[in-house]
Amino acid sequence: MTKVLVDTCGWVAIIEAGLNIDHAMSDVVGDFEPVLLTKVLIELENIDSNSTNNLLLDLLKSRSEMIDGPEEANHPDDQLVIVASEHKWPVLTVDKRLKQRLIEMGCGYIEVMGGQNLRLVNL
Repeated sequence: MTKVLVDTCGWVAIIEAGLNIDHAMSDVVGDFEPVLLTKVLIELENIDSNSTNNLLLDLLKSRSEMIDGPEEANHPDDQLVIVASEHKWPVLTVDKRLKQRLIEMGCGYIEVMGGQNLRLVNL
């Protein structure tokens, strides 16, 4: 089973695209377990509380392994890069800057393509 770190914008993109996360992910990584950093969850909860769209956070939380990010990094993106590089887990994201940072660290990522499909970029 592949563990996949979830970035805030990656989860929002999945929801906005109306993708079935299980089917979409199985096409790119097979069986997977989402990994959710505490700071990412806080960002998602803030977006969810100020949005009319349902971000299905209960589903995400129930299926995810929850972990605290490294204390030496304050920003969620910094934490995602550190954890991804330590464990070689791909990150679900559409954030261009985060993807570039992941590439520079030799880490893979999963992105929403054309609002309809996922693509794994593995280095």
